[in-house]
Amino acid sequence: MTTHTGGCQCGAIRFRVSGELKDSSICHCRMCQKAFGAYYAPLVSVRGAEFEWTRGERKKFRSSNFVERGFCGDCGTPLTYEAPDGMAIAAGAFDDPSSLPPTIQWGVECKLGFVDRLHELPGERTEADLTAGSFLHELVSYQHPDHDTQVWPPEDRA
Repeated sequence: MTTHTGGCQCGAIRFRVSGELKDSSICHCRMCQKAFGAYYAPLVSVRGAEFEWTRGERKKFRSSNFVERGFCGDCGTPLTYEAPDGMAIAAGAFDDPSSLPPTIQWGVECKLGFVDRLHELPGERTEADLTAGSFLHELVSYQHPDHDTQVWPPEDRA
């Protein structure tokens, strides 16, 4: 049985999913754009799998008469789309989102025209921006690592 783990950016909330995850999507609807603060929302359904929250509790916002959206109340990371037919987890909240590629797009009536051309933009590694942001030389990440930890934050940062 395959197990996936993940959580929010600050580490206050963590989860574990056991089982096959085969319903991964991107939603372009305006509600999802707003909920994720992005051009679209990448979501992975956990319907039919064993799901458990292993650390913390999400806050929820009722975005419609049927749907609630879960997020971390500390760092704001979008975490869930919860509807009567099941729950989906934000793909980027998984420790290894590359293992869950989307298989369908929803809400294409709201799809922004330039999204299909994003791959045409020039690409640079983070280090290439060192001249524009001199602070990057001294950047220390407080982001939770992409694996489970016994406690978070580490004692020296608590």
